[in-house]
Amino acid sequence: MASSSIPSLSRSRYAFDVFLSFRGKDTRNNFISHLYTVLAHKGIHTFKDDEKLERGKSISPELRRAIRGLRFSIIVLSNNYASSRWCLDELVEALERSNTTVCSIFYHVDPSEVRRKIGSFGEGFDELVSKQGVLGMENVQRWRNALEQVANLSGWPYPNDTIIR
Repeated sequence: MASSSIPSLSRSRYAFDVFLSFRGKDTRNNFISHLYTVLAHKGIHTFKDDEKLERGKSISPELRRAIRGLRFSIIVLSNNYASSRWCLDELVEALERSNTTVCSIFYHVDPSEVRRKIGSFGEGFDELVSKQGVLGMENVQRWRNALEQVANLSGWPYPNDTIIR
C-alpha cells in the first residue's frame, strides 16, 4: 500500500491515523503483521489490537471513540471474520462514521461470499447469529447491513501482488 494512496495524514488530536479490523486467528501472524510493518515504515500510525484486549464481549467505549476519531479504517475480511462479534461491531462502527474512509481487503474470500454470507465466511456468521437470541437480533441486522455495504465497496483481493510491495 503506497503512502500516496492515503492523502496527507496530518497529526491531529488522535494517536492513530488508521484502524485495522481483522480476525486475529486468520491474519494476525501473517498478513496483518506485514501490513502493520509496511504502514509503520511509511510513517502511518496504525491502531492494531493486541492480545490484551478482552475477547468475546462488545467493543469498549474507548475503542469506539478511537474508531470514530480516525479518518481511515482498513477492514481485512477473512474466512472467520464474520464469526466474531467484536470484528462485526468494529465494522459497523467504522461504516457509521461519515468522516471515515473505509478500505476493504478480501483475504482469501470473495466479495460475493461476504455480501451473501455464504461459504466458510457465511458458516461463521450463521453460527454467531444462532448464539444471539432475541435481544441480539438488532445487532444481527446491523451486521448484515454492514457486511453487504463493505462487500459493495471497491476493495482489494488478496492474494494480489499489488497490495503490498
